[in-house]
Amino acid sequence: QVHLEESGGGLVEPGGSLRLSCAASGFSLSGYVMMWFRQAPGKERELVATIAGPGGTTYADSVKGRFTVSRNDVKQMVYLDMNNLKPEDTGVYYCRWPTGNAWGRGTQVTVSS
Repeated sequence: QVHLEESGGGLVEPGGSLRLSCAASGFSLSGYVMMWFRQAPGKERELVATIAGPGGTTYADSVKGRFTVSRNDVKQMVYLDMNNLKPEDTGVYYCRWPTGNAWGRGTQVTVSS
């Protein structure tokens, strides 16, 4: 059974940092594209970052230079390192495995002073 579980969210002040983790189980992570999405209150879910099987990455313009996506296929983990956080980064962050059409339940990130 495929399962994605996010963790690492929380409340952080503007300019702060967080590391989100996505633990994958029920399939072998190796070689698959993985994605991070977020959904702000009252807004549609948006793609934040993509990491290809070999490790190539792409980012939304709004997070370029601040967020870094990475993976550890041995540990079945995908990470999102978020630096210089802004209030507009607030939202629920989701891990996604597009090939298997799987979503995690999300982890809340709140950026506020």
